[in-house]
Amino acid sequence: MTDNIVKPLLAWYDQNKRILPWREDRNPYRIWVSEIMLQQTRVEAVRPYYDRFLAELPDVKSLASAQEEHLLKLWEGLGYYNRVKNMQKAAKVIMETYGGQMPGEYDLLLQLPGIGAYTAGAIASIAYDKKVVAVDGNVLRIITRLTADPSDILSEKFKKQIQQELLQVVPKDRPGDFNQALMELGATVCLPNGAPKCQACPWHDMCMARQQGRLDEIPYKKKSKARSVEKKTVLLLRDGERTLIHRRPDKGLLAGLFEFPNYEGWLSEEQILEKVQALGYTALYAKELEPAVHIFSHKEWHMKGWLVKVEETGFSDAREEADGYHLVTSGTIQSQYPIPSAFRAYTPYVDVALGNDRFLM
Repeated sequence: MTDNIVKPLLAWYDQNKRILPWREDRNPYRIWVSEIMLQQTRVEAVRPYYDRFLAELPDVKSLASAQEEHLLKLWEGLGYYNRVKNMQKAAKVIMETYGGQMPGEYDLLLQLPGIGAYTAGAIASIAYDKKVVAVDGNVLRIITRLTADPSDILSEKFKKQIQQELLQVVPKDRPGDFNQALMELGATVCLPNGAPKCQACPWHDMCMARQQGRLDEIPYKKKSKARSVEKKTVLLLRDGERTLIHRRPDKGLLAGLFEFPNYEGWLSEEQILEKVQALGYTALYAKELEPAVHIFSHKEWHMKGWLVKVEETGFSDAREEADGYHLVTSGTIQSQYPIPSAFRAYTPYVDVALGNDRFLM
């Protein structure tokens, strides 16, 4: 890789970069929020979340002091909730160690919870003009296509190799723009799944994978282990206008979020009624709902839902029951309790919209 890639890339970026809210200034906090949100998430999905998040938590201090449920509610629908939990941990460190000002040095950023090499490189270069690189999946894809490199892009050894090679060519006067240009090229032109827009690429005449007709096979990824499948039965237990929800444990998958009661396996109607009784309710009727599948990175939930009407108890709204159960109205769920997208197929049955959908009603 030589520095002849820099000039055409930056010229292309200057002409074609998208207008994005986190590019309006070089505020390190805003850049940090955007980079964490953009992990595993498309730009179009991130925009409204970014605006709402900053309206509620405009700086490191407000993030550090936010209540966890409020924080998770702001993140509801974006998934990968450990991202925002780690952000709050990092914010507390920044308040305690750096007086609320994000450090600008790459090595110091790397020490913060939830900030890896890519995010540290993005913040240091974009906000502080540090001559460092930010290498993510987009960057690995375009570089391996440019060089027709068949290496496994999931290999940490290979990723570090690319980081070192790019470090040799990143311009010291525009490191942030260089890194953003690489990301932009991968996001808008050199697309995955063998469908790049080669005619729009500033490296059109340099790209070896295009010249060799190997765009379909590069980048190469070693096949990952097949996801495990878990069968689950989900209860939509309704007491008049209220629904029973349950807080998940503080550790593990979807930690600290709220869910509809659910059980391992696909239960029969008789077993459902037994579960309802064990929860302390008297069922009036139970109706089986359509099945649904939610895919996590490492597992799949194959769910069957049941809508169960129970005798009204007269309990007050937000009554906390044993083991983290709450009987609450749909409006309360929608405004206060973060529900993971895994249950999105069943929220219409209790008049609840999740995440960004809440603001489109």
